[in-house]
Amino acid sequence: MAANAIELQPYVSLNDDDCEQRIIKAKKALGDRVVILGHHYQRDEVFKHADFSGDSLKLSREATKSKAEYIVFCGVHFMAEVADIISRPDQVAILPDLSAGCAMADMADLEQVDRAWKELSSVLDADEIITPVTYINSAADLKSFCGRHGGIVCTSTNAQSILDWSFSRREKVLFFPDQHLGRNTGFKMGIPLEDMVVWDYDLPMGGLSADQIRDAKIILWKGFCSVHQMFKPEQIENFRREVPGGKVISHPEASFEVCQQSDYVGSTEYIIKTIEAAEPGSRWLVGTELNLVNRLHQTLQKDNKTVQFMSNMVCMCSTMFRIDPPHLAWVLENLVEGNIVNRVSVDRDVANNARIALQRMLDI
Repeated sequence: MAANAIELQPYVSLNDDDCEQRIIKAKKALGDRVVILGHHYQRDEVFKHADFSGDSLKLSREATKSKAEYIVFCGVHFMAEVADIISRPDQVAILPDLSAGCAMADMADLEQVDRAWKELSSVLDADEIITPVTYINSAADLKSFCGRHGGIVCTSTNAQSILDWSFSRREKVLFFPDQHLGRNTGFKMGIPLEDMVVWDYDLPMGGLSADQIRDAKIILWKGFCSVHQMFKPEQIENFRREVPGGKVISHPEASFEVCQQSDYVGSTEYIIKTIEAAEPGSRWLVGTELNLVNRLHQTLQKDNKTVQFMSNMVCMCSTMFRIDPPHLAWVLENLVEGNIVNRVSVDRDVANNARIALQRMLDI
């Protein structure tokens, strides 16, 4: 925090209307010096103030095209890291609440991945045979690991293209941190389930035998998104009984069983575009985060479309939810006063190697 920064505590007690007006006023005072990015999973009270909305990589790329000095990322920590890595040297990335992390990203850290690489190298020549692929939902140092080991980053949109590229270079892939995106993508490419094994980072050698490692096409990290694990095949079965002709669409972070029973599978951008393009009067069961689903339901009522959340339990990204109006007002008013708070800055060496892995993805 800057030496003369405004303290956060007084903002916590602001009522909603006062907080909103202060955000609007501060944003107006900053003008094009600031750009606010709102991830699709962000709560509406914050999302409404975003200059750009979308998935994490799309948002970071939009920020680099802007004139802004300050990138305020209403998302989670790895997203702000990506913004810092690919932004211009004159831009500063800010996360309104530094405690907004990602549980899935935390399931793979550099120490664990380094250890896994060494253990894999005891069975085969990992740097010659395995391409490390990290989902963009991961820490900067894991992107840097991939940059150093000939690997690459993927998103839920381009995962298949990235795996195609990876297999064109080496015969195996280590895919982390989300096993479900890796499995769903691999299976879609024709890779049998038995050729994809799960690396349990809590066990020596990932809980695998040397033969299992040698025979595997994809080694899947034992990570997952807790939000997308709430979705179950029986929820789809109930929907199909109750809504004949209804359509089911899921994010590829959902389980294999859920994705296999869905009519469509794709990223949040894909989900939005597919439902928006659907026939008026259509009914949808959606397997992704609650704020996005509710927003689609509200905006598409005009077309008589029904958009229903897959789980019968409230299920939102709890860490994303930590970005709230008081935190947004706090960082913006500090910027008005010339104070930068909650800056996210990636170490230069880490950023350089992470940028290599990201650029490989962007080049495909």
